[in-house]
Amino acid sequence: MDVTLGGIAGLIAALAFAYLVVRVAGLVGKAGRILDETRESVRTTTENVQPTLKSLTDTVGLTNDQLTRVDAITSSVSTMTTNASALTSVFAATVGSPLIKVAAYSYGVRTAVRGLRKASR
Repeated sequence: MDVTLGGIAGLIAALAFAYLVVRVAGLVGKAGRILDETRESVRTTTENVQPTLKSLTDTVGLTNDQLTRVDAITSSVSTMTTNASALTSVFAATVGSPLIKVAAYSYGVRTAVRGLRKASR
């Protein structure tokens, strides 16, 4: 068996190349597993986010319905306030002015009676 120096160098180079191929194959395998796990994680996240977004959409819809009801209530309260203000103005105009006149007249009479009493003493 005739082994030459070039043959040994070729054998060492072939073994080094084979080792390198095995290591690269291991890294590619790990990268493949990482990508599989990433794909599974994205799929799970998507499956969990979609119902949450659906629920959020429903919640926003219900909130809009409630805001519409609150707007109707606010409009009714505004109308009631306007009506109460108008009623107060009408009451003040019809009853308030005569009451003020009666109060002023009775004050004047009381003051005059007191003055007469002081003058007669």
